[in-house]
Amino acid sequence: MTIKSYVQRVFQSVYFKYAVVCVIGVLLVGFLDDNSLWSHFKNRQHIDELTEEKEKYEADFARDQAQIKELERNPKAIEKIARERYFMKADDEDIFQLSDDDRDAKPLETDERVE
Repeated sequence: MTIKSYVQRVFQSVYFKYAVVCVIGVLLVGFLDDNSLWSHFKNRQHIDELTEEKEKYEADFARDQAQIKELERNPKAIEKIARERYFMKADDEDIFQLSDDDRDAKPLETDERVE
């Protein structure tokens, strides 16, 4: 039996049209449709990313709630934050802010123009 006769038998077979319909159906369901398996896979990845982000925000929320409770219980904590972040001071003290910047000394520019 030659290849040509084998191909003709396959195309004329009763099962060929069923196989073609099944392959097209799998392609539609698997890749081309809006509700395809590929879309479900991408959506599942997006859900996992959002879940991780949600867990991060929940941890931040719990930390912030603990800080709020500490501030409500301890007035010294409020004073500490005011001193560190906002450079507030008591009436009898001075605050000096030291800079760690390494600046190059610029020469003074004189405006000595002879006209």
